[in-house]
Amino acid sequence: MTQDSETSGLSDIRIEVVTEYLSNQSQPETERFVFAYTIKITNYGPQTSQLLNRHWIITDANGGVEEVRGEGVIGEQPRLGVGESFQYTSGAILKTPVGAMQGSYEFCADEGGLFEVAIPVFTLSQPNLVH
Repeated sequence: MTQDSETSGLSDIRIEVVTEYLSNQSQPETERFVFAYTIKITNYGPQTSQLLNRHWIITDANGGVEEVRGEGVIGEQPRLGVGESFQYTSGAILKTPVGAMQGSYEFCADEGGLFEVAIPVFTLSQPNLVH
């Protein structure tokens, strides 16, 4: 499943998300549903900016919420020049076969100033749940 964010106002950072259910790592009988998500971050703005921090809100179908905050993504704080992209893959484990994620990235522009880029809600879903 592919989902896109809009560019975020003056910052012009675009976030693209592709999700995948990992059946080989999941164990539905023990309420373990594993998902991978690949995120591509592209800087369409007028200046180089560096991703400093991430914030995720992960919600399962039972209303369980996990909040994650931390520096960078996958141990990196990528610096994106104008027109440059950075792509990474990470994962989430839910107790239900369907859930959602949303969040934000905090960036620092080279010319000064912090700004936040919202990551709109995207779905994590085991395929073929609805027939």
